[in-house]
Amino acid sequence: MSKILIRGAKVLGGEPQDVLIDGETIAAVGTDLDAQGAEVVEADGKVLLPGLVDLHTHLREPGREDSETVLTGTRAAASGGYTAVFAMANTFPVADTAGVVEQVWRLGREHGYCDVQPIGAVTVGLEGRKLAELGAMHESAAGVTVFSDDGKCVDDAVIMRRALEYVKAFGGVVAQHAQEPRLTEGAQMNEGVVSAELGLGGWPAVAEESVIARDVLLAEHVGSRVHICHLSTAGSVEIVRWAKSRGIDVTAEVTPHHLLLTDEMVRTYNPVYKVNPPLRTERDVHALREALADGTIDIVATDHAPHPHEDKDCEWAAAAMGMVGLETALSVVQATMVETGLLDWAGVADRMSAKPARIGGAQGHGRPVSVGEPANLTLVDTAYRGQVDPAGFASRSRNTPYEGRELPGRVTHTWLRGKATLVDGKLT
Repeated sequence: MSKILIRGAKVLGGEPQDVLIDGETIAAVGTDLDAQGAEVVEADGKVLLPGLVDLHTHLREPGREDSETVLTGTRAAASGGYTAVFAMANTFPVADTAGVVEQVWRLGREHGYCDVQPIGAVTVGLEGRKLAELGAMHESAAGVTVFSDDGKCVDDAVIMRRALEYVKAFGGVVAQHAQEPRLTEGAQMNEGVVSAELGLGGWPAVAEESVIARDVLLAEHVGSRVHICHLSTAGSVEIVRWAKSRGIDVTAEVTPHHLLLTDEMVRTYNPVYKVNPPLRTERDVHALREALADGTIDIVATDHAPHPHEDKDCEWAAAAMGMVGLETALSVVQATMVETGLLDWAGVADRMSAKPARIGGAQGHGRPVSVGEPANLTLVDTAYRGQVDPAGFASRSRNTPYEGRELPGRVTHTWLRGKATLVDGKLT
């Protein structure tokens, strides 16, 4: 059917309403809408949000299809309520040419579970020495506007300046993985009391904060846009807050795991908690939550980082860094931000849909649930409580830090331009 009536949904957490989808767009929003000729979805007071947008996803294809593919990653995205994801460039080969970003973009279009927007590398091979084909990637069919060497920091100030100058010409943005490499050599976890007690190499907060401070000043000097990936410390929050007060064009993201977990988890020596940047302290977690609530941190981004079992089922020092996150992100945000009273559901829609779409230029996404808008939507059963079971994930990888943990909320339906990709919690 081309018509779908979502009956009795709390749009952005408000009073129950009906939403009629006709084809690819929202045709009507109101009460007691005519259901004639429409497939009816009984929302029963579930919360209806615009489809979520993730500005920071690792889909691993090409080159690491043992971890994830564009197909499995976008299926995971749809399961988590996402209708668009931005795919990071640290693939094999690196997405540093028009050809590679077009390949990823076309795979996303073929599979159809959500829109895939490739992120281009800032430097050739992520090596930090020579700018990649930024203009060619932007002019390609993929239309790249976000560039990042994520996984590595663009630590050379001259290269970073040149990248900011280049993308300014077409309204692009450089997304920085803020990590001073010489301050983090051999780092295994957050530098602090726990690392000292465990005897593990520390990743100091200043390694992140010093790069952010440099880059916001460079962005101000050039008059360009910079985005801070996976901000993780209280000090980083203060630097971004200061930069915004000066009118510098900076945006920042926080991951769900940095909103919930702390470095105390590392005492288990379970490599599932090994991530870059590392889990920080309780003080940092609370600073990040408050900054997301007051808008200093603009968005939530998953940093979905799938790894095969053998890369995590090993000793801590040898384990890969990263966690999967697409299928649990909304539940973690509900637990840490909504149920704590820091954000309402309209705020969640802003931080997880509208703003990431705006930062990345994802056309048709992050739009209001209003007549005439694209029917990119997700329906959430916020009353649900259940334990996380990675065996049921759509992702190819299972490296979640939440296995066995009870989290609230469950996405029941996702629609991409009016087409259901998830129905009653099952992929179509």
